[in-house]
Amino acid sequence: MRSHHLFAIALAFVAGFGVKQVFFSPSTAKANVDDAIKGARIDLSTIRVDADLPVHEMHDMSFVFTDSN
Repeated sequence: MRSHHLFAIALAFVAGFGVKQVFFSPSTAKANVDDAIKGARIDLSTIRVDADLPVHEMHDMSFVFTDSN
């Protein structure tokens, strides 16, 4: 394929993308603030539940160094 064929394909792609942007412009988003505020509330009664979770012993060896002598 010659270089001018590639240039013509690239030019057609760029022109097609530009035409798409002109005729199919994105619509403006409309936010519904009342629903967003209602959904952001937290039920505090579920946070204050005292659950007896099991405690597991941990054998942490992250700072154990061997003697280099």
